[in-house]
Amino acid sequence: MNVWIGSLALVSLAALAAPRTLPAGAAQDAPLKMTAWAVNMSNMGAGSNAVVDIKIDRWSTDDERKTLASTFVEKGPEKLLDALQHLKRIGYIKLPNSLGYDLQFAREIPLDEGGRKIIIATDRRIGYREAREQPRTIDYPFTLIEIRLRPDGTGEGKLALATKITLNKKTNTVELENYASEPVRLQNVKVEKS
Repeated sequence: MNVWIGSLALVSLAALAAPRTLPAGAAQDAPLKMTAWAVNMSNMGAGSNAVVDIKIDRWSTDDERKTLASTFVEKGPEKLLDALQHLKRIGYIKLPNSLGYDLQFAREIPLDEGGRKIIIATDRRIGYREAREQPRTIDYPFTLIEIRLRPDGTGEGKLALATKITLNKKTNTVELENYASEPVRLQNVKVEKS
């Protein structure tokens, strides 16, 4: 398992487990609009890149976080996907020349060195052909994004487009398998001023 992907799984679980707390006076409220240069590092998309727009209209509530965490622990990833899909939209991600795709969960975590880490989770868009033919990719229904922003509103991140998560009951940890060999790197992330 890719080390970054394992880290993202733990951070995502932490985002599900921990309330949103930022330093007093931090102007981190939504809406938050970011642009990034996405570079696909997988074998399936080697060399492809594009500008990505991400907008967070609101942060996920503590109740939404608790629902997702308890669903995952008690009922597993399949029911987590159902619960995630039933959440109210929190924002969107958009590629050039495409419609925006809804995001379902977003939390921010302050970083010790200043700035913040943003964790975003949603289901993965599955097209008609993929749904009908049921290839191996159908078992990878989650999209996870981690962005690290410096205090000046710039940063970098990674996006795992097709992932599968499980709970290892022996170690009581989240394990994340990435169908693609590498995540999509988000470079030159910038917060747009409103």
